[in-house]
Amino acid sequence: MLTTLAFAFSLSAQSGELSPVPEEIAEAGRGTAGSPHIPVDSWIYPAATRLFEMGYLPTLYLGMRPYTRVSLAHALSLSSTVLDRGNAPDEALDIYARLCRELAPELGKQPSPHIVAESVYGRVRGVHGAVLNDSFHLGQTFINDYGRPYQAGLNGIAGYSAYGTAGRFNLYLRGEYQHAPAATGYSDALANTLKTLDQLPLNGTYFNIPQGAIATRNQSRLLEANLSAHVGGHQISFGKSDSWLGPAEGASMIYSNNSEPMYAFRIDRIEPLYAPGLSRVTGLFRYEFFVGSLKGHNVPNDPWLHAEKISFKPTTDLEIGFARSVIWGGKGHVPITVATFLRSFFSTTAATPAVKFSRDDPGARFSSVDVSYRIPFNDYLFTVYADSFAHDDVFPISAPKRAAIRPGLYIARLPGLSRVNLRVEGVSTDPPARQSTGGGFLLFESVQKQGYTNRSFLIGDWIGRENKGGQAWLTWHVRPDQQVQFEYRRQKAAKDFLAGGTTQQDFGVNLRLRPARDLEVQGAIQGELWRAPLLGNGTHGSVSATVGVTWYPDRILRSTR
Repeated sequence: MLTTLAFAFSLSAQSGELSPVPEEIAEAGRGTAGSPHIPVDSWIYPAATRLFEMGYLPTLYLGMRPYTRVSLAHALSLSSTVLDRGNAPDEALDIYARLCRELAPELGKQPSPHIVAESVYGRVRGVHGAVLNDSFHLGQTFINDYGRPYQAGLNGIAGYSAYGTAGRFNLYLRGEYQHAPAATGYSDALANTLKTLDQLPLNGTYFNIPQGAIATRNQSRLLEANLSAHVGGHQISFGKSDSWLGPAEGASMIYSNNSEPMYAFRIDRIEPLYAPGLSRVTGLFRYEFFVGSLKGHNVPNDPWLHAEKISFKPTTDLEIGFARSVIWGGKGHVPITVATFLRSFFSTTAATPAVKFSRDDPGARFSSVDVSYRIPFNDYLFTVYADSFAHDDVFPISAPKRAAIRPGLYIARLPGLSRVNLRVEGVSTDPPARQSTGGGFLLFESVQKQGYTNRSFLIGDWIGRENKGGQAWLTWHVRPDQQVQFEYRRQKAAKDFLAGGTTQQDFGVNLRLRPARDLEVQGAIQGELWRAPLLGNGTHGSVSATVGVTWYPDRILRSTR
């Protein structure tokens, strides 16, 4: 039986250490100090995840990211006793010390108010050859990059991030300039083929079907911009914030940073909650809700999306998450009002065609279930996990033959290489259900024809419609904030979706190094080979090289008012 007692007093198979009890967790999470979310692409996540998968950070939730600086500091404080007892590996102590140094203001007494110049960064990417940048149809060459534009040639970004905190309130800004070269888009014939596939009028122009010439992109974007308040263990915010709502490394099926974040109102339970009675079954849990508008849709125009997720930890090693999202409304279809939101929020039954195409349409409804289990034997050598996704089913587990799935395996140490780990994930959005043909099932919808996208990039898993594939990473953790990683990625679309199907393979090397304490250098080399008969005969490909530099300056204002 999964009980709070099992959560509170579960024993590590090797160390025999006790996990924190609910009172300790509640004490660590007390306080009203506001703090920003940590961006999902920060070095902090690989470090914190590595420490968790080595058997520490018992209150870390893999399936609900980002964390706030304060909530991660609380998770660190709950591991301090075990780490200080002398039996922790050197790498775990190194990671803990580096994270504590980064979060020192949150672990100590923060001055209030204060302003932080968090980062200044730039990145240059050169691409030689043909790229794919249409995740809703033919594939993506570069994934999980906030929907930034790219083309063959020289691409670049330059940006900054900063935040200010006063008591429970926090303002976070992350803006950047983005450049991508001009390119030749789809021919009229190909564009019309995709419009027919998506059931769109042939005489229309659509954001996610780049027909004709593509102009040079020189644009300034607010990648994240939100005002938040900490209220009783919750972060309540409005603005743009990134999210990653799944345990996998390669993608999150319900919501990821593959597309640009949307403007949204958000309620995020950032501290684990112990509910008397309920937690005797579920253990501690977290939840999140957000609602906002999608861009890049014009059939219908400007729909909205809301999403909800709850994750339980019956034990420190087991996490189970349930999520739901709905795209609803849009000009000329259903007005965005409180009443239509409530209808979509509480809808549980299938809508008839007459309802779907009326003002009573509850929207395009999606759901996900994810689970991760950190196996406690052999010093937490293995972690297994899976993410799943369904359209118009209560949950993927209620109709597995109609669901997408992304399973994964993490091996914390290779023989003789204690700082090298291996991660392997598979993925399929092509279930055996009869409906899964022509790309019109999981990520597509009869009314919301531009599907599960924001500004043409898929909101969730980059794998796309009716595809199968996978990823593998071999990572050497040189230091807690430095790593060398080898990556392989494969994607294959079904022939009954795209004529002739598609095949895409990527090989890459990624570096994250620290030549100085406040200076980070990122580098990547990627080679790609792809076949897509709709785009042309034969095998095509590209080679890219990326160099990025991030400077983390010190605080620019302190006050002890």
